[in-house]
Amino acid sequence: MRIFWWPGVTRESKWYVEGYDACQYNKNRTEQPAGKLMPNSIPNKAWTHILVNFITKSPLAQGYDSILVVVDRFTKMAHFVPTTEKTMAEGLARLFRDNVWRLHGLPKSIISDRGP
Repeated sequence: MRIFWWPGVTRESKWYVEGYDACQYNKNRTEQPAGKLMPNSIPNKAWTHILVNFITKSPLAQGYDSILVVVDRFTKMAHFVPTTEKTMAEGLARLFRDNVWRLHGLPKSIISDRGP
């Protein structure tokens, strides 16, 4: 058996394996299959079903570096609330209370990607 080595062999081997179709199709998967997708129900009233997400890593503007995005799934109306990346659960609850619940009431469902 021959053993070869050169500077960058690991990087080049990884590049070759990632680009080789047979390696990608025959790769062992360690996680369980995802299962069937379940479509979200179609809302029939405004602001009863909403989507929530954060846009982070924005340039600092007036002390804010993130945006809380709240979208109504029925009308597609959105609220964009300036905030910071350091906002924790209590701060998020205050932002939601002051900018969404105050105007539209409590929704029946909230969908989030549960990001960091």
